[in-house]
Amino acid sequence: MARKVERCSFCGREKSQTNVLIAGLDAHICDYCVNQAQTIIQEELATKTEHKFSRVNIQKPVEIRTYLDQYVIGQEEAKVVIAVAVYNHYKRIMQKPDPANDVEIEKSNIVLVGETGTGKTLLARTIAKLLKVPFCIADATVLTEAGYVGEDVESILSRLLQVADFNVAAAEKGIIFIDEIDKIARKGDNPSITRDVSGEGVQQALLKLLEGSVVNVPPQGGRKHPEQKMIQIDTKNILFIAGGAFDGIDKIIASRLRTNVIGYSYDKDLKTVDKSDIIQYISPADLKKFGLIPEIVGRMPVVSYLHPLNKETLRRILIEPKNSLVRQYIRLFEMDGIKLSFDEKVLDFIVDKSTAYKLGARGLRSILEGILTDAMYELPSSKTAKTLNVTLRYATDKFEKSGIAKLKVA
Repeated sequence: MARKVERCSFCGREKSQTNVLIAGLDAHICDYCVNQAQTIIQEELATKTEHKFSRVNIQKPVEIRTYLDQYVIGQEEAKVVIAVAVYNHYKRIMQKPDPANDVEIEKSNIVLVGETGTGKTLLARTIAKLLKVPFCIADATVLTEAGYVGEDVESILSRLLQVADFNVAAAEKGIIFIDEIDKIARKGDNPSITRDVSGEGVQQALLKLLEGSVVNVPPQGGRKHPEQKMIQIDTKNILFIAGGAFDGIDKIIASRLRTNVIGYSYDKDLKTVDKSDIIQYISPADLKKFGLIPEIVGRMPVVSYLHPLNKETLRRILIEPKNSLVRQYIRLFEMDGIKLSFDEKVLDFIVDKSTAYKLGARGLRSILEGILTDAMYELPSSKTAKTLNVTLRYATDKFEKSGIAKLKVA
């Protein structure tokens, strides 16, 4: 009886014609068909990702500003600046080559300066949501020079690549928000004479990303090593938005504004300086004096500021945006069949506490959590409670028992 010849169930190759023939329950597949199947899967996944980020949803600056108004309260100057910069950036990407006009438009990377909780990250995230482009947030504090504990600068691009489902073409049109960029400032305006592995050294490494170049990126982030497979990404069309609190820069701005206050060159306009919101007078020179190297300042030409949040703005943040905190908690309780409501005085109480502790918009959520934690723990198991009206007395009692009440008032 002739022996049955094992062959691939897909292409029909005999075992002798293959390198590897993998056996299944009642079928076989050869290494050639495995490789072909892998190629088909990669193409299908790339097509789906391409569809997800198939086309940048370009909007006019006024339309971008209108969209931002739905999610970000206040910060009118920053909205206008970022809307114009983003619009010009994506016009630059989408322009068609014109042999008769060889004008090359450069990138307009952005620096947002403002206290914690004023909306820097929210602005960048909302812009990315509108444009339907890959967006990631990178923390500058973990970056160090090569050879030291921490992460390589290229790991920033790894995060963007992961968000884009490893579609390089989509990632190359994305937005990266570099948070806490002020933490990598060098210790003074003068170049360091010692090795500054998490400050000036990181800024130097960031230069090639900001200006636009082809960078070898480790797919999983972390440190690069010689045997690792790299993916090449061209950063010339990636928009970088950097944000930071720049604690202490107000003193630098004040010092600059008060120069020449004596003598014939005294500037009478200095009398109109608003000392309570001095960050609005920021300039690139102040960033350089704070500790950003001149090359970084030059490659991030758009500088904007975010005002400190006053009580009126904080109250609007609580109730007005599409995803306002009050609406979020009402929705959370709705999922358990509970109707949640707040007295007007409670909202004022939350705003007062956030202002007293100088926690910004982030503090509003912390305070709400402190007030509602007991209710969120008990009510889902209750068979009788169907409504919860938060009164001032209830809010005060729960807040005093929470951990946040133990913080020192600023």
